[in-house]
Amino acid sequence: MSNRFRLREALSQFPPYVPGKPPVQAPGLTPFKLSSNENHLPPLPGVLDAVTDGGQIPANYPDPKSTKLVADLADHLGVEPAEVVPGAGASEVLSALTNITLEAGTSVVYPWPSFEMYPILAVARGAEKRAVPTLPDGRHDFQGLLSEIDQTTRLVLLCSPNNPTGPAITSEELDGFLAEVPADVIVALDEAYFEFATGAEAVDGLAAYRKHPNLVLVRTFSKAHGLAGLRVGYGVADETIATALRQVIAPFSVTAVAQAAAAESLGRVGEVLVRAKQVAADRDRFAADLRELGFDVPDSEGNYVWVALDPEEAVAFEGACAEVAVAIRRLTGGVRISIGPDEALDRVRTVAATFAAERRDRSAQA
Repeated sequence: MSNRFRLREALSQFPPYVPGKPPVQAPGLTPFKLSSNENHLPPLPGVLDAVTDGGQIPANYPDPKSTKLVADLADHLGVEPAEVVPGAGASEVLSALTNITLEAGTSVVYPWPSFEMYPILAVARGAEKRAVPTLPDGRHDFQGLLSEIDQTTRLVLLCSPNNPTGPAITSEELDGFLAEVPADVIVALDEAYFEFATGAEAVDGLAAYRKHPNLVLVRTFSKAHGLAGLRVGYGVADETIATALRQVIAPFSVTAVAQAAAAESLGRVGEVLVRAKQVAADRDRFAADLRELGFDVPDSEGNYVWVALDPEEAVAFEGACAEVAVAIRRLTGGVRISIGPDEALDRVRTVAATFAAERRDRSAQA
């Protein structure tokens, strides 16, 4: 780091968050962005009206307590309003969790690869980050996670479904894990994509929360609800933890527009879940097609699929998709492809088929 100003030394090791790339323009082709796990479906009826109504008086600060949204969420979830903590997306709730637990001399344990904000937030708080590699099938290695927990550990981050690999944690896995974690260590279950999960064994975070006081649920309206641009999410936590979270979340971080749109969308949650299952059906068909071509694709419960590739192949696959105006996400170990319109997925299928044929040719020549 430059010594011109008195900045923290930790910034020199700060891994930057790299957002999904926008699509490259190609003549005659509609561009598609499948790199950010956004919901490609149009807004639900009533949500745009709520956005308009919520922004009628932009000079006024929003309700700092998000009173209506919190009450609606508490009623929907069957918890007390004091257990619900709104934030500007799940990311702000995760940031607040690290803010109330981590400091120099402490550690945080999480799976890897997983949500890219986890190591960023750990470094930002001066904590030691302990990343545990996921299993070959993309699932959490719970024994590995347990082995990294010690007296310095203040926080464990879990992701179900895991972004980017896709598998969901099962109820048996989570209950067994929490039975071994010290009761004073907070465990966050990041459920940004839980609405897309269709597997019978996928964990019910709310049921687990009722059994384990040290479990914190982190959810968002960005994905299944399609409100990523408005930045609104929430945590569900024991009142002691929830009070601490509210202490560190910035006042007025959830705008009036976001509060109104989220409340409206929550009131239509049945429609949200129907649409999420439609996306899940497209996901499963797409994953099956890629597997038939010979690609290693873990079972995904999110609105995306993960294709395991070596670094050279991943670069080439991403580039080939870009040439047909489709942006996908290249990460360590492969590429993540968000579920989008049929036309976009068909272009990726074509790219994948070409790659599969080239693989076969190389293998025949070897």
